Amino acid sequence: MIPVGVRIFVCTEPIDMRYGFDRLAATARMRVGEDPQQGGALFVFGNRSASRLKILWFDRNGYVLLYKRLHGAFFELPSGPSGSVRIEARALGVLLAGVERERRRRSQPTRTSARLINLQLRRAKTLQ
Repeated sequence: MIPVGVRIFVCTEPIDMRYGFDRLAATARMRVGEDPQQGGALFVFGNRSASRLKILWFDRNGYVLLYKRLHGAFFELPSGPSGSVRIEARALGVLLAGVERERRRRSQPTRTSARLINLQLRRAKTLQ
């Protein structure tokens, strides 16, 4: 189970989905500047076509890796000025839901800013 209050970092550059625990941890250290073994953080990685995501975190005594592949949809990864963006837990839920393929443009996968995702979440919250 993912603990409450965990920090969530999305690496904005695509990675090779063949990466395993150690290579993803090294990528997190390099791009985010955080050590996954310190705990308290999730690291989200996407592939070039935005159809697959891997989430890495360190749980008490070992790494945990979640891998999701979408069919007929894609992940709308946030973009940012550096190699990673920090998002809220609710934004992770939106990210994991994906976007239906019909909304996709013929160009590269859509990447939205973390600010836009947070704005969309606030608007959704006020409508409830």
